[in-house]
Amino acid sequence: MPAAERAACWCVVPAAGQGARMGASVPKQYLEIAGHSVLLHTLMRLARHPRIAGLVVALARDDARWPGLEHLEGKPVRTAVGGDERADSVLAGLRALPAVIAAEQPVLVHDAARPLLRAADIDRLLDAGADCADGAVLAAPVRDTLKRADADGHIAATEPRAGLWRALTPQLAPRGVLERALLDAAAAGVLLTDEAMALERIGLRPILVEGHEDNLKITTPADLAYAGFWLARHP
Repeated sequence: MPAAERAACWCVVPAAGQGARMGASVPKQYLEIAGHSVLLHTLMRLARHPRIAGLVVALARDDARWPGLEHLEGKPVRTAVGGDERADSVLAGLRALPAVIAAEQPVLVHDAARPLLRAADIDRLLDAGADCADGAVLAAPVRDTLKRADADGHIAATEPRAGLWRALTPQLAPRGVLERALLDAAAAGVLLTDEAMALERIGLRPILVEGHEDNLKITTPADLAYAGFWLARHP
């Protein structure tokens, strides 16, 4: 794919969740770190990348905290009403993309609570996705020893880690293919945990692209503290 076409890649950011595991009084994407909300840090990281053309943010229907952004870092920002599940929000975001984004053009999906994304990882993902019609997923190989627990919390077995990866985001797929995969999963009543799972269900095999392991998804107060530390050193 020519470089000019790769540059026109939009990103969907599902941000309708409540982040209950954080135990905060506001959704975790609106918690503040390093002077901005988690969500705004995430959007700025994406918008600053020269190969991302625009953003679609899927918000909760009653979201009163959204600052009403229409542009960020010179890039257009659109919004969509998300749903109860992640896949519902991603689908709404895909449908809110500009009509000029053709079905075969790649689209990124990135978690609202991953504000530590590096520009180099976006480049690697876009480059790999340009050569794989099945899509591409930013991921990290599993390096720790894995233990399977029994019902009482004791070790039942040590699991082999060879070939295992932790799926991160962004994840990339052609707009039309991803929409079809999400609709297929919804019709089957399958609860998806990421976009790659939807693609796998329709027989596709996205390529794994190794990214930095510090691209964490903020889930706990400890994650929030680490993200603040990281952002102070990677402005």
